Amino acid sequence: MKKWIKPVVLILVLVALIAAARVFGLGEKLGELKNWIAEQGVWGPFIFAGVYALAAVLAIPGSALTIAAGALFGSIIGVVTVIFGATLGAALCFLIARYFARDAIASGLAKNEKFQKLDKLTEKNGAIIVAVTRLVPIFPFNLLNYGFGLTKVPFWTYVLWSALCMLPGTILYVVGTDAVATAVQEGRIPWVLVGIVLLIIGLLAVIVKKARGKLKE
Repeated sequence: MKKWIKPVVLILVLVALIAAARVFGLGEKLGELKNWIAEQGVWGPFIFAGVYALAAVLAIPGSALTIAAGALFGSIIGVVTVIFGATLGAALCFLIARYFARDAIASGLAKNEKFQKLDKLTEKNGAIIVAVTRLVPIFPFNLLNYGFGLTKVPFWTYVLWSALCMLPGTILYVVGTDAVATAVQEGRIPWVLVGIVLLIIGLLAVIVKKARGKLKE
């Protein structure tokens, strides 16, 4: 029974946090923070990244925050801020799952052939598995954050490839938002930003297609 104490406590805490976030409308209130963050000057991006990481831990979708980053900070600072926050949040989720639930779940599924295959696969090919699942959009971001902590994929392999493979999507959202904001505010089309968005869309289409093929393999 002792081996199940940590994961049970973890599940109860997460459920309580997610329930509290929904009851108090934290997901909606995060959007209201953008004006306050914009007033914080140089500390704004750091605060925003911290909020983004917290949202990831609470399993709150980060798409609205990603879009807000483009409007608040522009393309370059916005992308750096979101990637830092998303990576930090993903790392925290991974560590929580690994050190509170990994041993108990692995022990409970010791005789499960599929789990054992997945466990060994992530241990030997962690970088590929992380990259493919991050790129193929059928896997929820928050589910992967906690799910990989239950496997044998090395922590730094997970962090590095998560950051790299979240980057294209982040650029697409942040730069796209910056382009729209610039067009509305200045009354002109920022062709450089539009070109970057189109390039990323094409790049993602190719990468996702290859990732799907690798996933089937």
